[in-house]
Amino acid sequence: MELDELSIKLAAFETEGVGFESFMIANPEQQDVLQVIVDGNDELPIFVTQTQEQLLCISYLFADEEVKGELKDELNETLLRLNVPIPLSAFAKVDNRYAIFGALSVNSSFDDITHELVTLADNAIEALDAVTPYLKD
Repeated sequence: MELDELSIKLAAFETEGVGFESFMIANPEQQDVLQVIVDGNDELPIFVTQTQEQLLCISYLFADEEVKGELKDELNETLLRLNVPIPLSAFAKVDNRYAIFGALSVNSSFDDITHELVTLADNAIEALDAVTPYLKD
């Protein structure tokens, strides 16, 4: 499913009691990105990109400079430990930002994609709750 088609379908769809807003971010020099906001999670949008084989869904959690310096190693250890119990998601660092992500096959059903988006949005909130002690006020 192409990103523009996904955007149109998301606009008219509701699942698990939530709806979606989506916006195409066209970038002629790089690949297009679909920004998805899951109802109730406006501050943590999900960015979806597409390759020939997968849909990559990323939500940026916080920047390096938001981490209490003396707790950075402990934060990284906590994120590694959280990778297993948080379903359908994993943690990464993209440039200077910490992120949570999930990936699906480009052949995934629309239901699978929406389930991944809802799950990733929920996981982003749970992850932030878990690491709040490591972040500056």
